[in-house]
Amino acid sequence: MTTAILLVLGGLALLALGGELLVRGAVGMAARLGISPLLAGLTIVGFGTSMPELATSVQAALGGSPGIALGNVVGSNIANMLLILGVSAVVAPLAVNPASFKRDSIAMGGATLLAAGAVLLGVIGLVPGLILVTALAGYIWWAYRSEAASHDAEAERHEHEAADRPVPPDTGPVVLGGMIIAGLAAAIFGAGLLVDGATVLASAAGVSESVIGLTVVAIGTSLPELIACVIAVIRKHGDVALGNVVGSNIYNLCGILGLTAMIRPIAVPAEIARIDIWVLLGVTALLIVQLRSGWRLSRIEGVLLLVLYVVYTAFLALR
Repeated sequence: MTTAILLVLGGLALLALGGELLVRGAVGMAARLGISPLLAGLTIVGFGTSMPELATSVQAALGGSPGIALGNVVGSNIANMLLILGVSAVVAPLAVNPASFKRDSIAMGGATLLAAGAVLLGVIGLVPGLILVTALAGYIWWAYRSEAASHDAEAERHEHEAADRPVPPDTGPVVLGGMIIAGLAAAIFGAGLLVDGATVLASAAGVSESVIGLTVVAIGTSLPELIACVIAVIRKHGDVALGNVVGSNIYNLCGILGLTAMIRPIAVPAEIARIDIWVLLGVTALLIVQLRSGWRLSRIEGVLLLVLYVVYTAFLALR
């Protein structure tokens, strides 16, 4: 028990360090490459902070634990939207770029619908997995093309943001790349320690495999996103925080679920198909409505998201 607690504390420390390095490196790299912080959040940060989910889901599927493999993805996305964006909005309201979010809300909603369809099949195999991965590739291409088309219009805004870079403006790409890699490594290793310790504690308390996947493992593998988002908001890069969550959700549903299914078919636990996938659909719809109404996420809306997450977690604990 003491070892499990030490693993949890060590994981939290590494997550904090990794999040700081990752945000600094990603925002600096965005400035060097001439792309928006939102695209950096969708790609560099979003994909990077989803690596713990990928490693966990693949290992769980290969180990014959479909409840953890699928529960991790579904639970992580619910935690991303309710917990992580809720905390971020309470720290500071998040402004939304209408042009970019119209694209990204369509992609996130579409990815959620595709994943829900795959879950309702009962077994997510090679063909559904391939469709999900192909959808992710199409989204990345779409995001890059639309960002390139609007590059000139964004140039003035980038110049204004240069004064708020979290790294010196002359920092080279090698240093920035090293910060990103080191941040990802620390976040992923820290999340692994945390999940290992938390899973031991939850198992000792008699919690079921699916509930562990939806809560302990999902929250643990979402902690890189949480740390990265909070640090981004504190440093007044709310677009990085929002892009991180939206990008991570799309990667989780299309990339991680798709790749895991291609490696090993996932038998869908009945309770996830009956309840949790519908919770995911409802939460995704709620978030899109919140973000598109006024193009910001206020502190009050953030509190609402947190309350809903507490209710959902309490429901999981009781079932």
